[in-house]
Parts: sequence; C-alpha cells; structure tokens
Amino acid sequence: MPWTVLVLSILIGALSLVPLGFVVAMTIATGWDTAIALIVRPRVLELLGNTIWLVVITVPLCLVIGVGGAWLVERTRLRAHRTWAVLLAAPLAIPAFVNAYAWVSVVPSMAGLGWGVFIATLSYYPLVYIPAAATLARLDPALEQSAASLGLGPWKVFFRVVLPQLRIAVTGGALLVGLHLLSEYGAFAMMRFSTFTTAIMEQYRSTFNGAAGNMLASVLVALCLVMLVFEARARGNARYAKLGSGAQAAPTRARLGAWELPAQLGLLGLAIIALGVPLAVIGRWLLDGGAQIWETADLASALGQSLWLGLLGALATTAAAFPLSWLAVRYPGWLSKSLELANYVTSSMPGIVLALAFVTVALHAIPDIYQSTLLLVIAYVLLFLPRALVSLRAGLAQAPKELEEAARALGRRPAAAFFRVTLRLAAPAAAGGAALVFLAVLNELTATLLLAPTGTSTLATQFWNLSSGIDYTGAAPYALLMILLSAPMTYLLFQQSKKAAGQ
Repeated sequence: MPWTVLVLSILIGALSLVPLGFVVAMTIATGWDTAIALIVRPRVLELLGNTIWLVVITVPLCLVIGVGGAWLVERTRLRAHRTWAVLLAAPLAIPAFVNAYAWVSVVPSMAGLGWGVFIATLSYYPLVYIPAAATLARLDPALEQSAASLGLGPWKVFFRVVLPQLRIAVTGGALLVGLHLLSEYGAFAMMRFSTFTTAIMEQYRSTFNGAAGNMLASVLVALCLVMLVFEARARGNARYAKLGSGAQAAPTRARLGAWELPAQLGLLGLAIIALGVPLAVIGRWLLDGGAQIWETADLASALGQSLWLGLLGALATTAAAFPLSWLAVRYPGWLSKSLELANYVTSSMPGIVLALAFVTVALHAIPDIYQSTLLLVIAYVLLFLPRALVSLRAGLAQAPKELEEAARALGRRPAAAFFRVTLRLAAPAAAGGAALVFLAVLNELTATLLLAPTGTSTLATQFWNLSSGIDYTGAAPYALLMILLSAPMTYLLFQQSKKAAGQ
C-alpha cells in the first residue's frame, strides 16, 4: 500500500470528522444542564415537530410520485413515454429556493407546513424517480413474466415482484430527499416556515455562534444520523443480483386502457406546477425588468465567481476523492470502509452545521483562513465528496490493475504508470464526478453565505439577497442562469442512469 495514498486518505478522513467533533465539543463545553435546558424548550419542540412532519409527509409523497412516474414510463404503453421520462426528471434542474421564489411571487401569502411540503415535493421527487426508473429499466423482465405465468395479476406482480426489486433505489432516494429536507434553508425561509436550519441561521445572525444555535445544530445532526441508520436498516441485506445476464427481451408493457387519459392529465398537471409555473414566473419577471436587468455589473461578477468557485470546488473534491477511491478499490478493508463512512456522515450534515464548525475552528485555530476562499473550498470538498467518490470509484474499478503492473514491469515508475495508464482509463468517471460537484457548488447557498470572503457573491447568494429583499425582477436573471447551468447536468445524470441500465 503506497504510504502517500494512505496518509492523504487518513488526513481527509480526519478533516471530515471536524464538523461532528465540533458538535460534540460544543455540547460538552455548554454543559449538560445548560444543553438540556436549551434543547428541552417549547421552541425546539416546535422546530422538531415542524421538521418531523415535513419529512414524514414529503418523503412518502416523493416516493409515490417517483415510483409511480417510473412505472408509467418504463412499464406501461403510455403515449409519449420517452418525452415524459425526461420531463419527470427536469424539475431537478430548478433549485428549491428558486421554486419557492416563483411560487411566492404568485401566491404571496403562502407559508407554513402545507406549502413547505408542496414546494419540497415538487423539487425533490426526481431524487426518487431517477434511480427508480433506472432500476426498472435494467430489471430482468423474466421475473415479471414468471410471476404472471403463475397466475398473478398486474397489481400483484408489481407489489410482490417489482416493488421489492426497487428497495435499494427507493430507500436511497428517500434518504436523499430526507437529507435535503433537513438541510434546505432558502425555500423554507422564503415561505416563513421554521425548521432547524432556518432557526440556526437566525441564531447565528443574532448571536453569532451562540449556545442556543449550537444546541439546535446538535439536534439536527442527531436527526441526520437517525435517518442514516433508518435507511441502512430499511435497505436490508437482501441479494438483488443474479448470475447470468438475464433475459434480453424487452419488458412487457401494460395497457392503460381507460387509465390513459387520467395518467396523461396527471403527468401534465405535475409538469405544469413543477416546471411550467417556475419558468413562466421567471419569464414574466424578465419581461417586466427589460434589458437593463441584464446590464448590471453584479450579474457578470456573480456568474464569474460562481464559475470560478465551481471549478475550484470540482478540482479539489475530485483530487481528494482519488486516494479514498484508490484505497476502496485496490485495498478494500475496514480502514477504507471507515474512511468512506466518515465522509458520507459528514456530507449528510446540513451545510449550515458544517459552516458553523469551520467558522469556529478557523477563528480559534487558524484565524488567517477565516472568510477565505481556501476555507470555503474545503467546505465544498466535505459537502460534495461522495458525488466525486462514487463516480471515481466506479472508474477505477474498471481500470484493471494488471495494466498498471505491466507498465511498471516495462520500467515505468509507479507514479508514471498511474498517470499514463490508470488515470487515463478513469478520466471519464472523474470528469463525470467533477461535473456533478461543479453544479452542486453553483447552487449551494447556506455554507456560501456563512463562509464566503467579504465581497464574494455567487449566483445563489446574489439571487437570495435580491429575492429576500422582494426585488423579484432583479433576482430573475440569477434564477434563469442557475437553471440554464443545471439543466444540461440534470439531463446527463438521467442519461447516465439509462446507460447504467443498459439502455
């Protein structure tokens, strides 16, 4: 095992534990009596109730829409199913806080749990739909045909054969939706719906890292950990793979019959409220603002800084993912799994908790890097490392180590063999992971608000400053640019899931 790779992996793993260590340290420093008093109070119970109800209602709705939409486009003779397959994934290109901005400008009175569930469902159901559709596309149709030959009807085949095969995709998608709900700030703040994340931001702005905000962060982290454990138990240990390539025949698509019209109307309604309304509202504000809203220097500056931070974040995150993915592929074991787990736990934390941790650590340990680009990029690395890690690990797994060993046998040094052979084979996967990180950085809000250097403004932060000041016209160009930059990656993500499904 190369010592350089090992040391780098351990350092990255240790760095990823900083936010969790911060929460534990702040809880201990506050004192148990004070901590309990701050946690067990009416305000915290109200936030806990809001957050739990938000998750309990939104996640099932996303599951129903995501799995139902995937079944319609992959298993029925729905007309224009290829078009609907793309349109169902498209809302992922619209950030939740942009969605809320559009709907608040249409319905200024929208507030509370109901509207929070509405916006969150429209924004996050594609996180369930995309993996569910990919799983259905690669599911061996022989399983369903065998069940049908044994006398099971279409609904029984779906619930007893198809749905169990979607277990990993469904639980993974539900986890992603839940974690996004816990970390979302902009959308809920715009709708005046209080969650732990909005309350932490309010505490930070009023008391700057006070004990009350830290205790709220500890409860939020506990909710994240509970959600991770619940997903692991729900996923189970069942085997879903089988030997052999399976049947090559196309799956049997069910006839909708009288349900064709309701299905088309339902999908049309979903497309209108998830895509049509936000795009129409943004278009209206752009027309109202005229050409002058595009002439501001702030727009060009925000675009340039967003692209620059996105590039730095993508390169740094992909570079940090290399040693971890190398260990996972070449030297699997308890160490590589532990380092991966540490990064997954950290990335599941809301950006505001991670930002608070780095603000405190920087001020006390390395004040020179406080409000620096370096600290912001480090936060991006920890937040989005799994996006690069998953892609890169798959790419390295497809690069046979025997080729690298052959290059070394021909006289190449280990580093030269890695760059000339393995890196070239893994480059497409690395580029895909970097692209995902790049767009995640473009749309990141909370960590950027807290950690960005003075004078730095991105598309997301500038949009937030204008929209929260009720300058909807001025915010529209920033919203449109974020959507235009996100749309190609959303389509690429959907297409890659199809390729993985063998389509």
